[in-house]
Amino acid sequence: MTLLAILVGTLVAGIGSVWVAAWLSFGILSRYTQHMLSLAAGALMATSFLHLLPEAFESEAGAHELFLTLLVGLLFFFLLDKAELWHHGHEHGHGHAHGHDHGHDHGHAHHTGHEHADKLHAEAEPPRGQWAVLAGDSVHCFGDGILIASAFIADMRLGVIAALAVLAHEIPHHMGDLAVLRQGSSSRQAAILKVSMAGAITALGGAVGYVLVDALHDWLPYFLVVASSSFVYVALADLIPQLQKRLSARETAAQIIWLGLGIGMVLLVSALAGHQH
Repeated sequence: MTLLAILVGTLVAGIGSVWVAAWLSFGILSRYTQHMLSLAAGALMATSFLHLLPEAFESEAGAHELFLTLLVGLLFFFLLDKAELWHHGHEHGHGHAHGHDHGHDHGHAHHTGHEHADKLHAEAEPPRGQWAVLAGDSVHCFGDGILIASAFIADMRLGVIAALAVLAHEIPHHMGDLAVLRQGSSSRQAAILKVSMAGAITALGGAVGYVLVDALHDWLPYFLVVASSSFVYVALADLIPQLQKRLSARETAAQIIWLGLGIGMVLLVSALAGHQH
């Protein structure tokens, strides 16, 4: 009975959060495609620094070991990115992805020439950060599954609250993931499918957590740190550089506002989840 509850809870949290994020990203917020990268950068950094890392450091694990894990994680995702770029360059030396969503930039006709050049340049480059985000996501979802399993084993009601808290936490973060995958020429369906598959790993974490809850509990802080290293890496190495183009004051202000919104969403969800405990 407990295992069934864990599997249902982890699947609802893992995949449900992706679908809500997709509905928001591609439904309500779809006309703000360009701004979604700012939102993604804010959401990914806030998820790392305000949610995952504090949780890891509140555990029994030593700070030195956790910082070492963070450093190794950042280097690992850098190398993963390198391998991805090398693989793409090897596979096809020509540009791709002419189906970009960025086509509807409302009312920015005054610099379309620059934008067109930027776009051609961007299309010639292979998408970056996709594997880093998906690998980090999978580790994070596995860790979430263990957390949910631990909560269900302790108390059914606690398990339900943990599953709902994870679902809510993951929505802004998955919106960030979808924005990263979407700009890498993936179709919407492909982006949703990839993130959903990572989300489904929550159930695997739940099942493994159910069997090995005591043994894995000590490893949980390290899962959290590895996941956060991927989000920090993608935000700083992939998203922020794209936002550092020279823009008008109005566009720069919009970028900062959307970055703030990404951080604000994670803070809001953390505050709401905190009240339920």
